[in-house]
Amino acid sequence: MISWIQKYFQHHFKTIFAVLLAVIIVTFIFGINASGGFGRADRHMVDRPFFGLNLALQSDQQSLMGDAGLSANLRVGAFGQLDGDQIQNYAFQRAATLHLADKWHIPAATPAEITEQIKTLRMFAGQDGQFDAKSYQTFRDNLKTNPRGVSEADIVRVVGDDVRAEKVQNLLAGPGYVLPADIKGQLLRSDTEWTLGTATTDYAAFKPEIKPSDTELTQFFEQSGGRYDIPPQVIVSYIDFPALNHIASVNVTEAEVRAYYDGNPSRFPKPADPAKPATPGVTPPADPAADFAAVRGQVESTLKLERAQKIAAKAASDFSFAIFESKAKSVEALDAFVVSRKATVKTVAPFARNAPPAELGGSPEIANEAFRLSKDRLVSDALTTPMGAVILIWRETRPAHKPLFSETREKVASDYTENERRKQFVELGKKLKRQLEERVKAGDTFEKGAESVASAAGLKLETKAIPAFKAMNRPQDLDYSILGTLERLEKGQVSDMVLSADKGLFVYAVEKKAPDVSESNPRYVETRTQLASYTSRMGASAYISELVEKELKRSDPKGL
Repeated sequence: MISWIQKYFQHHFKTIFAVLLAVIIVTFIFGINASGGFGRADRHMVDRPFFGLNLALQSDQQSLMGDAGLSANLRVGAFGQLDGDQIQNYAFQRAATLHLADKWHIPAATPAEITEQIKTLRMFAGQDGQFDAKSYQTFRDNLKTNPRGVSEADIVRVVGDDVRAEKVQNLLAGPGYVLPADIKGQLLRSDTEWTLGTATTDYAAFKPEIKPSDTELTQFFEQSGGRYDIPPQVIVSYIDFPALNHIASVNVTEAEVRAYYDGNPSRFPKPADPAKPATPGVTPPADPAADFAAVRGQVESTLKLERAQKIAAKAASDFSFAIFESKAKSVEALDAFVVSRKATVKTVAPFARNAPPAELGGSPEIANEAFRLSKDRLVSDALTTPMGAVILIWRETRPAHKPLFSETREKVASDYTENERRKQFVELGKKLKRQLEERVKAGDTFEKGAESVASAAGLKLETKAIPAFKAMNRPQDLDYSILGTLERLEKGQVSDMVLSADKGLFVYAVEKKAPDVSESNPRYVETRTQLASYTSRMGASAYISELVEKELKRSDPKGL
């Protein structure tokens, strides 16, 4: 029976397990380069000393990454928030910090320090963000019933190391310095109380009449740089080996069909029975025999096609080898050989690397293979497709080039029209802003002023009132584009129109109440502490990063 902790770690540790597995596998093939990633390895293992570890050893890599992964998971509660580079960087910096702890004789964490540290970890936080003793006890109980997984001793060791690492960070960080102007600026951004009104117009409804002349379009085309350049294209022929040609020769037994179904049941879900609608919350009893019978025809067809594809792939591979043995060195010689083998050659229209043709299954891999061909490599190996296999024969490679205006006039006209429409919409926004401010100054409410100017412009402005809020506790559904206007907005002002998605947005400051920015305000002291902590830790982090870089460079094996 899988315990709770196994399920928990399977959910939260997917990334670290994947990375760790990759590290273990790749270690046998690659060494670690100077930047901390992986590079080529020599035939013999080269030691990579790194703060008491040897990065060339699988066991040391596993220890480094495993402890860092557990530490991060305990801290953030969901390790999937970190990507592979962040995992590696955190592991390296953590090792460097612990090296300094040893060098500076930072003592081991006491039981009391470990207990206090555990209470700060997000993994054990409840719904209110505070430490949940019940969740922690459940976690410990499940650790005891999971002897093959992470042990309680591992948790204590990693948390204890984190306590020592934080002490090093605090020593490196120092007091932290912040200017009074920075504190006041942050207070104004986070604690100012806003009462707003917004007016939104739909860009899709803005359809001015735009009739460009050929002169305007030609000028737009000439000034477009490489916007209309046609990317490199390749022309190939292909010899097709369709799997459908071999299905008739494929025979499967009943036992093979059933075994194929048993090995891939998720690929063949039983179709719903309209006569027996599903009951919410009720799972019908499993009936493997009936489920198989309901999809048997689909299973047999899929199995036959799969085997026919293998036959087609082998036929293509044999043909490719025959081409090699023919020693044909020109397209003409290849064509003659194909005709002599009574195979049919088909040609596809020129295509770019990012636009593989449907005739080749729309496969990016096959498109890449086509672009590897040239006059020096006329024919590809056998390539599998969703419906069989193909062999490509090179015909021509066309370099990127700028087309004639006449060839792309329709696209140019469309882009020009949209570009002009956007410009006119922006100019309309400037005009509407001036008119809105004038109406409000004349005594109209923002809603009435919006209705008036919209009617005059033949548009519709949808208004919305946003009750008082502060940026530090803003409404969850507040559009972020609104926040971007606030630093330049005073009471009674209307913002410039902000283009947000397919909308034009105006923000009106109904009320603006600035916070107390004097030193007597407790929030001033709190903000100063937060900013000082941030700046000091930035300095500590920079020092640790430099330490890691020097250590990796010092142990970089020469000649890799």
